[in-house]
Amino acid sequence: MDKLKNKGLIQVYTGTGKGKSTAAVGQAVRAAGHNFRVGFISFFKDPEAFGYGEYKSLEKLGVKVFVFARKHPHLHKELNPDHVRQECIQALDFVKQLFQDPSWDMLVLDEINIAVRDGFLKEEEVLSLLEAKPEKLELILTGRGATEKITGKADLVSEVKEIKHPYTKGVKSRKGIEY
Repeated sequence: MDKLKNKGLIQVYTGTGKGKSTAAVGQAVRAAGHNFRVGFISFFKDPEAFGYGEYKSLEKLGVKVFVFARKHPHLHKELNPDHVRQECIQALDFVKQLFQDPSWDMLVLDEINIAVRDGFLKEEEVLSLLEAKPEKLELILTGRGATEKITGKADLVSEVKEIKHPYTKGVKSRKGIEY
């Protein structure tokens, strides 16, 4: 058991319900509160467009936030899927560079499962990234549709299941609550 105490684990938050990114933000906040060096790498979220409050809070706590592939072709039909793939590949290359710096304690790859689910990253590319993870680094992956192989590599997997959501009643995303 003590062997795992100083080992960084792989966590996956997936499923159809709201709260996957929120759980990862909570983990980042907790780690920052213990003076861990934390990086938050996001896919398919555009802080300039939506002003994600969690990014502002994380940065105030010293968490470094990095944003890649800010838009998804599902919502932005004009996007070239090949360009989005290249942005996702750049994010993976960036994470591999971060792996070379042993001062990182935790990295969150927010919505990376979406990149795999929608074909912008290959499952093998993410599995290779998981294999390359430094031993002491805590790595968190979020997003719907995590594959069986990715969850199989994880040490912790939580599936967030939607039971009820106000969106189905026409309630739009609310500032300070959903973003």
